[in-house]
Amino acid sequence: MHTFFGTPYPALFGQLLLGLINGAFYAMLSLGLAVIFGLLNIINFAHGALYMMGAFGAWLLLEKLGIGYWAALVISPLIIGGFGMVLEVLLLKRLYKLDHLYGLLLTFGLALIIEGVFRNFYGVSGEAYDAVPSVLKGGVNLGFMFLPLYRGWVVVASLVVCLSVWLVIERTKLGAYLRAATENPQLVQAFGIDVPLMVTLTYGFGAALAALAGVLAAPILHVSPIMGSDIIIVVFAVVVIGGMGSILGAVVSGFALGVVEGLTKVYYAEASNTVVFVIMAIVLLVRPAGLFGKTA
Repeated sequence: MHTFFGTPYPALFGQLLLGLINGAFYAMLSLGLAVIFGLLNIINFAHGALYMMGAFGAWLLLEKLGIGYWAALVISPLIIGGFGMVLEVLLLKRLYKLDHLYGLLLTFGLALIIEGVFRNFYGVSGEAYDAVPSVLKGGVNLGFMFLPLYRGWVVVASLVVCLSVWLVIERTKLGAYLRAATENPQLVQAFGIDVPLMVTLTYGFGAALAALAGVLAAPILHVSPIMGSDIIIVVFAVVVIGGMGSILGAVVSGFALGVVEGLTKVYYAEASNTVVFVIMAIVLLVRPAGLFGKTA
């Protein structure tokens, strides 16, 4: 059997695949965080709870209404996006002129409340979401490893979503309006653009991205009230490494750190839970604004 530095190819590429899958979730979640922070200046600690709600939305749609995976991939993010818009209108819009700490504390409190409600109804053991479409079941033998089709789909879907969002924000007129509204909302308003509505829709879009990641994760992970709190700290580290508010930084850092985490599990498993934070500390020492962030 072929090996790479003493590690058999199947084990190595298997961990790389797991790293890519984790990186796909890191990228999508950090992308939503970057959009919300970059355009709204809110440190959204409720993002993990919205991710969990997206997964539970898919599970509830299946259990209560018999709605399958493909429909849930659209319906659940729309519902959670709407919920995010309600949060923005009722609570977050009052904090935009205050220090970032107020937004962080509010969203942290919201995350605790949401998680507590779901814990009360569903406990912490989790629910199995068995709704993978037949076309995505099974796998392909690539010779050097076995590729499960659903996990390959997660990586490809995440890449497509992340790159599409980056293109919209960085290369379209809509993205130009969004970026201009963060720099000078009064001027943008003078051109007849409803800036408050744009801000509300932006937060709802960020929430929908988190929910979409949750639906993609549901067949792989147990749908559990604690799944958001388990991942959100790592995602914040990814955002800091990429640069707060940097869309490209969130995507690149998410996938790259997922791969690094996977490789660490192969060669030094004890460090796999801390390697992201070690990298974050090094990046902050060398480049405090993050790898893709803009220095003041």
